[in-house]
Amino acid sequence: MARGQADADSQRPARAGWADLRLRVLSAVVLAPIAVAIVWLGGLYWSVLILLLAAGLACEWALLCGCRFGRLPGLAVPLAMVAVGAISAGRAIWALPVLAAAFAATWIIGVSVPNLRAPRPASLAAGVLYIGFTCIALIWLRQDALAGLPNILFLLLVVWASDVGAYLAGRLFGGPRLAPRISPGKTWAGALGGLLAAIVMGYIVAVCFAVSRGGDVSGQVALVAAVLGIVAQLGDLLESAIKRRFGVKDSGRLIPGHGGLFDRLDGFLTAGPVAALLALALGPGVMLWQ
Repeated sequence: MARGQADADSQRPARAGWADLRLRVLSAVVLAPIAVAIVWLGGLYWSVLILLLAAGLACEWALLCGCRFGRLPGLAVPLAMVAVGAISAGRAIWALPVLAAAFAATWIIGVSVPNLRAPRPASLAAGVLYIGFTCIALIWLRQDALAGLPNILFLLLVVWASDVGAYLAGRLFGGPRLAPRISPGKTWAGALGGLLAAIVMGYIVAVCFAVSRGGDVSGQVALVAAVLGIVAQLGDLLESAIKRRFGVKDSGRLIPGHGGLFDRLDGFLTAGPVAALLALALGPGVMLWQ
């Protein structure tokens, strides 16, 4: 194949895909205000939202693993997420041993219980941890009376900005692929665009809270936003690798223009736990970028 043709082929996946832009925008217009309103309300509203999302992700995961989520062993994953989310709403630390027990139980059921063996027992059990840690992290982050609201808004908006920036930059500029064996449509231009968008959004959120609550905005904002943006993009690549392993294009069809919940929330599944670890290191009442 001629080099010019190869270069053209390498850019085609990045420049394609504008056809789904309208559906993406319409979905975002409907879903984003609802999500932000629930973040603002916090408390039980936020915990219930995360619990429902975790249960939905668990159902998708069971289907990806070749199980039915309406019966064991596939049912074990959504049931585990309901238990973990409900306990986290009270005190998140108590949900960790429940998560570990659910992981072990799902694996044992999928491997050794007669008539209930799973096609992919290890993958099925791994989904309990993959979804469960994020469920606990997001509920726990919002429970901080002083920093819960700004931290969750910072996380959500930075990850969203990273996703939108990567999408737009990748399709506008194309160029070399980021990880062609995992996700042929992702490019280095998209990755850099997503990183820049995450940093800009991080500054916007930090400035808004500095104006409303007082305080200064330091250069640490860029570092924290960049880390969360990079981790979110790694989560996107991880989800692409998982779908490739399972031989599917989308995790589901729940959200028009986006596919399933995994296709929309992949960045949060990795960035959420990282944000929670950072908040734990900083201590209660401290915003992530301080």
